[in-house]
Amino acid sequence: MRIARFTQGSDPRYALVEGEGDAAELVVISGDPIYMPVQPTGERVPLDDDGVRLLAPVIPRSKVVAVARNYVAHAEELGNEVPERPLLFLKPNTSVVGPDDPVVLPDWSDRVEHEGELAVVIGKVTKDVSPEAALACVFGFTCANDVTARDVQRAESQWARAKGFDTSCPIGPWIVPGLDTDDLEVSVRVNGDRRQHGSTAQMVFDVAYLVSYASEAFTLLPGDVILTGTPAGVGPMVHRDVVEVEVEGIGTLRNPVLRR
Repeated sequence: MRIARFTQGSDPRYALVEGEGDAAELVVISGDPIYMPVQPTGERVPLDDDGVRLLAPVIPRSKVVAVARNYVAHAEELGNEVPERPLLFLKPNTSVVGPDDPVVLPDWSDRVEHEGELAVVIGKVTKDVSPEAALACVFGFTCANDVTARDVQRAESQWARAKGFDTSCPIGPWIVPGLDTDDLEVSVRVNGDRRQHGSTAQMVFDVAYLVSYASEAFTLLPGDVILTGTPAGVGPMVHRDVVEVEVEGIGTLRNPVLRR
């Protein structure tokens, strides 16, 4: 099952995505599926209809919790050690954008980089959950790009500006509930050339542990998002690039890059 959030120029709605390619359709559902059972309305909309635009599948109610250095090769490529415990930081919900929305390069950074990741969408209020019970608190999974102003990250001891600026957290294109995340390919292409490639099997801390660990510090609310870390191969994004983050079993998140 794939759950999308979309608009046709009016208020956002939710839908199941059925079919592939030109035959894909949005099966409209009532309400917000995080808070109520999925109930189709009977309306079907071709995904490629004029005026249809996919949105970020969720706007986090309070926060995006991100995990740094959760792949050994990525930690090594930046000259960092792998932490003994998950290294967490926050991105504001104002950093979130959806499929095909532009990543706007800030004028105060000269090097902005892509970090493709598996993202976890929380489905219920979660606090101090055990790893064994953590997956029951997850609504589903999507793709994410933890866009980073690398020069600013290196220059400042706090990462809020480098990783939390507007448009620095593209997510989408939809949410897939019930996905087995033990061994999923994660890749990033820039203008069609593959830059990053890895598997969630390479994560130092798995999804269940990350949800549990984050819940010890923060009450996770429905719709909150956890970014699980990025494989090796991070690199720069420049004006007019097109960046694609693909996670096996989910799909491809595509965003253009602009400098205004």
